Amino acid sequence: MKLATAWLRIPFWQRVVGGFVLGALAGWLLGEDAVTWFGPLGDIYVNLIKMIAVPLVFFAVVSAVGALHGQKSIAALGGRTFAWFAATAVLAVVVGLAAGWILQPGSGVGALQVAADYTAKEVPRVADVLFNIVPSNPFQALAGAAQTKLADGTTVLVPRNGTVLQVIFFAGLLGFALVKLGERTAQLRKLMGEASEAMIQVTRFVLEFTPLGTFGLIAALVGGYGFEQLRPLLSFVVALYVACAFHIVVVYSGLLLAHGLNPLKFFRGAASAMQVAFVASSSFAAMPASLRSAIHNHGVDRDYAAFAVPLGASIKMDGCGAIYPALAAVFIAQYTGVELSMSQYLVIMLASVLGSFGTAGVPGTAVIMATVVLSAANLPLAAIGYLYAIDRILDMMRTMTNVTGQMLVPVLVAKETGLLDREVYEAASSNVGIAEGEVAEVAREKA
Repeated sequence: MKLATAWLRIPFWQRVVGGFVLGALAGWLLGEDAVTWFGPLGDIYVNLIKMIAVPLVFFAVVSAVGALHGQKSIAALGGRTFAWFAATAVLAVVVGLAAGWILQPGSGVGALQVAADYTAKEVPRVADVLFNIVPSNPFQALAGAAQTKLADGTTVLVPRNGTVLQVIFFAGLLGFALVKLGERTAQLRKLMGEASEAMIQVTRFVLEFTPLGTFGLIAALVGGYGFEQLRPLLSFVVALYVACAFHIVVVYSGLLLAHGLNPLKFFRGAASAMQVAFVASSSFAAMPASLRSAIHNHGVDRDYAAFAVPLGASIKMDGCGAIYPALAAVFIAQYTGVELSMSQYLVIMLASVLGSFGTAGVPGTAVIMATVVLSAANLPLAAIGYLYAIDRILDMMRTMTNVTGQMLVPVLVAKETGLLDREVYEAASSNVGIAEGEVAEVAREKA
């Protein structure tokens, strides 16, 4: 009991940092053996947070929309949210282009080899992506699966990660139905609210596993990669990390200051979800932590956060959809000796911003987006294979940037619309796991 109490009293972010440092050390000492020994620990953690993501989104969105009763206009909030998604995406593209132009990551790089496991990504049509938002079977969407026809005409179910928009669509429709039916569905609305609360509690339990999951993921990453794969493309890795860090620290802080909010309070509240995003490299996997941070650490109205954060996890990709494609295009132009014109820079910017929305919910968004941008700028598509070998290293910083933006926009919109609890925001809690007041109780349960 004393051990459990002592563990839970350590701030959540410190436990995660400890897991990160120890994992890196274990990976460095054990090399590739770390993948065998500790990789499954990370896989279990990722499966746990993916396990809770869909039911958390479903019940949260149904409960949030069902509780509207004319109190707030979801259309107006949605419009503001999309506007900020687009505005911050434009700023992210500018940062990516500027980083490529200033740091010159593609200049002086030796001959590169296309990654052995790289396969060209097929870019989906915008119409297909939009039509796919409406699920043909909502239960398949909830299960994360979709129907696919094989070459022989047989229809099979295959797992897929891009169904969260379908879940949001169906949950929103069901929530509006509950509003329309009024008092006839009062008990069902109450049940959905209780189910949402239950999933939030499950989320808190699962997130307590984050330090161990971080240890396993980082140990396997460091042990499996080594430094040989990074050396030829170290300049690009540095450029991407600098660009993302600048966007997070300078651009996001500037937007918060413009809204009269203390950036340090925001980043303290967002730190735990940012850590989860960095080690898990998945906006969808980090979404439960992002949602809990937005509500409990930043003070965003729960009903609005339940709509905005899952939506952002699907389409708000400042790192993967804006900075990375823009920087990759500049890198490849420099590496291949192509002088980009002003019109090509504008095409890269437009393709990055529009494409990030057009590929919403598509697995492998970063590589898809890079393919879209390279194609639009008439740059060699095969060159993206040079970067694929280090994609996991790149994805950590890209995803952390994505998730930070997915929490930032709801905070900005909530501040503009009076849906931000300033007292909670100023308290700047950094805990997304078990609340401080529950430490003794949980310790007794674990003892």
